Amino acid sequence: MNDKTIPSWILTLVCADRVGIVAAVSQFLAERGGFITDSQQYADREAGLFFMRVAFEATDTGMRFDTAGLRDEFADIGTRFAMDWRLTEAAERPRMLIAVSKGSHCLADLLHRWQTGTLAVDIMGVVSNHPDMRRITEWHGIPYHELPPNGDKAAQEAALLDLFDRSRSEYLILARYMQVLSENLVDRLAGRCVNIHHSFLPGFKGARPYHRAHERGVKLIGATAHFVTADLDEGPIIEQAVERVDHRATADDMIRIGRDIEAQVLARAVDWLADRRVLRNGGKTVVFR
Repeated sequence: MNDKTIPSWILTLVCADRVGIVAAVSQFLAERGGFITDSQQYADREAGLFFMRVAFEATDTGMRFDTAGLRDEFADIGTRFAMDWRLTEAAERPRMLIAVSKGSHCLADLLHRWQTGTLAVDIMGVVSNHPDMRRITEWHGIPYHELPPNGDKAAQEAALLDLFDRSRSEYLILARYMQVLSENLVDRLAGRCVNIHHSFLPGFKGARPYHRAHERGVKLIGATAHFVTADLDEGPIIEQAVERVDHRATADDMIRIGRDIEAQVLARAVDWLADRRVLRNGGKTVVFR
């Protein structure tokens, strides 16, 4: 069962919680020779919703249907339970467009993980409002698109959306992209745009947050990866991490530590998205780790 050439798939679903969902999915796979390698589910009693992620592969005798056939067959179950579901081949790599400004730490980390094969995504390009990250991007063989606002934010965002659509990207990853997206762009990419920010928010919004945190003598610093919504920096959280500091930490120390945490947190969020482990739950997320 560990042969990597064996066809395998990932099924994710969200629906109203009721009896029989797991049984229906399991029976569907068993009848078609599907071998479940991982299955996780969660019932949100407050919201009345059920979440499930199932990874499965063909048995030695093979699946009866290809991916398109499996989707067609599963559609009946999806309709019966009014599911929001998705079935993808496990080897399918989501296409992502990365946006960055001048800070290199998150972008460099993602590019390194991608190049070394530890991040199973296809990076379709890097978009920036500055020229600074062109060299490191193109060194990795990735197209670089400089889109300065030039006083016309609407035109800049239109160009970004055009790149997103033409590259057939599934996600836009804001790797320290220091631009506030318009409500129109946020709505257009709802559930497909991910940002990273320092966990001082909302307590230290605005410029120089680490310096302001240092002035207040904070004892915890960290980072948060979240989906972008119209409410600035308040979208559904995907991942967070913190590290303790004390009175000896300077503002520069906090910046250095914070950048390391930001890169790690964003990389984990992107990795979980690539593996279809993140499901939206209203203003929250379900992450099957």
